[in-house]
Amino acid sequence: MFEESHTLKRKLLLTILAAVAAALMPLAAAGQTAPAEGTTPAERTYNWHAFAGVGYTSLNQVNSSRYGLIGPELSVTRDFGKYFGITAQGADLMHSVASGNPGSPQVQMVLFGPEVHAQVYGQFSGFVHGLIGGEHTAGESAIPNISFAGGLGGGVDYRLTPRWSVRASGDIIYSAFVQDPDHQGYSPHRRGNAHATFGVVYHF
Repeated sequence: MFEESHTLKRKLLLTILAAVAAALMPLAAAGQTAPAEGTTPAERTYNWHAFAGVGYTSLNQVNSSRYGLIGPELSVTRDFGKYFGITAQGADLMHSVASGNPGSPQVQMVLFGPEVHAQVYGQFSGFVHGLIGGEHTAGESAIPNISFAGGLGGGVDYRLTPRWSVRASGDIIYSAFVQDPDHQGYSPHRRGNAHATFGVVYHF
């Protein structure tokens, strides 16, 4: 009787172990399942990106100026979906590319507008935007020294990591300033200034 009881216990133990193993097998198989061929894990998307870099502008609104200005430039963009965003951009362009400009001209810009962007190829993506806002020219005698400004342009980003990219962009920013300060603001002239930026983008 003792032997029979021992045999029954052993069979019961083996049955329990087999049941546990059968229950765990699907979990182990699920943990080892490889992604289907040709698919990749979904890449995380970010709704904001911020740009920091160097900006350049020509200086057509200042008489006799021969050299453009460079300085720091920042922008932030809020993405709405895969292709559309809204951008706010500011620049303080205070250093002449070379000496010889009359006075000590400086340009500050604050611009806003819509952006359309898309993946182009591999790590490259492109965007176009339309910006409007204001431009302030200081360090010389134009009156008034603040003008409505705006223009169209675009650029290219190269993605280094999911969060970091390198950007190069360019556009034409139009503004209206007084050609002759003696006119005291009643004879504005309109000029388009080439504007370019280069720097890094952080996605968050």
